[in-house]
Amino acid sequence: MEKRRAFIKKVAAGSVGVALGGSAFGFSAKSYNRIIGANELIRVATIGVNSRGNSMGRTFAGQKNAEVGTVCDVDERAIPKAIQSILKTKQTQTPKSERDLRRVLEDKSIDAIYTATPDHWHAPLTIMGCQAGKHVYVEKPLCHNPREGELAIAAARKYNRVVQMGAQRRSAPVLTQGIEQLHKGIIGRVYMAKTWYTNKRKATVLKPGTVPSWLDYELWQGPAPRMPYKEGLIHYDWHWFWHWGTGEALNNGTHEVDVARWGLNVDYPIRVSSIGGRYEFKDDWQTPDTQVIVMDFPNRISLMWESRSSNGRKIEGQDRGIIFYGENGSLDTGGDSYTVYDLDGKLVKEVKSVADGDDDIQGRNTASPSLGMDNLHAMDFLDAIRNNRRPNCDVELGYKSVLAMQLGNIAWRVGRTLQIDPKNGHIIGDKEAQQLWGRDYEKGWEPKV
Repeated sequence: MEKRRAFIKKVAAGSVGVALGGSAFGFSAKSYNRIIGANELIRVATIGVNSRGNSMGRTFAGQKNAEVGTVCDVDERAIPKAIQSILKTKQTQTPKSERDLRRVLEDKSIDAIYTATPDHWHAPLTIMGCQAGKHVYVEKPLCHNPREGELAIAAARKYNRVVQMGAQRRSAPVLTQGIEQLHKGIIGRVYMAKTWYTNKRKATVLKPGTVPSWLDYELWQGPAPRMPYKEGLIHYDWHWFWHWGTGEALNNGTHEVDVARWGLNVDYPIRVSSIGGRYEFKDDWQTPDTQVIVMDFPNRISLMWESRSSNGRKIEGQDRGIIFYGENGSLDTGGDSYTVYDLDGKLVKEVKSVADGDDDIQGRNTASPSLGMDNLHAMDFLDAIRNNRRPNCDVELGYKSVLAMQLGNIAWRVGRTLQIDPKNGHIIGDKEAQQLWGRDYEKGWEPKV
């Protein structure tokens, strides 16, 4: 953590003009790094406010010394709903409305951006935000592909911006205590974590259509190469198409695998494999609805994620969860709580959330699985800005968890086990798999740092 004086000198030295690369951006923004005092108002812009972004707008508007200054979405119908939602909190100032996120980045009155855009926008917008001098809260997954994640880390460090990924459990106080207990040996050497997610998703069939008048489809596509508009894609089922989404593995698996990696105290794997497919329906999905990803780490440690997107049968009585296995027992968690068992499955210790409802993860709620943890994670982001520190789910921590699942998807797509360099997470000796490390971009939208 930097001393405030050194930080101020560093910012002063680094506050030079930078262009957001590519003519498609349509503007040139100067890096704007405002030093924010402990009690000074932080103005946040929310970008992508149909569902999750609407909920988080209320969360940010309810924070002390924070205000939602702008609401932005390519769907003009979503903006007035989000503004009304914000005005039902303690905030009395009406946010500005904007359809083009590039105009938000030009606004020097905005200190930070929150983004719940589709996955293909996450890393490019994070990079653009850092270049424009904004701190960034980006929902999971941090990136659409591994190369973008590396660039997002580089941008956060180059422009000295706070970048928080939306892995809310990293800010859960009781869960944090449980992870600390794991690291102290409460169940001995921890050698495996099992994680899972279940849902009851239905079939998706896309149909040719006309772009609605309320939608800026050109800007919705943004960095992604252009594809014809189809009915049924927007606003959610893009998740199941590789061009824009990352499947259930990144859509939901990121949360559990991030906690598992945290508890196992591991960084990059040495080997990753995946099985599964689109088994429940014959439709337009490209990503699996049934999938198992297994990753092995150095020092005889394994992590497994199981997903059934279209079969709601719970595992261990929960929609989603994590179990850590150790030499002397196991530790279970789902939200902000944990339970310890001995090797015979006898209950040893149970610690529940300190706040009502914070241990109840509503795994199938797309707007907010846990309002309590949303609040704590937003608080941590704002505190990190004020105290010039890295947040609980700093961009680099988030990237490692996202990369683990992206490697699982790559293994599934090429149909074989991947060998991984544990020093940096890169794929070893597989040219076909390495081709999926990055992606093609619409000309002029290539992310640059």
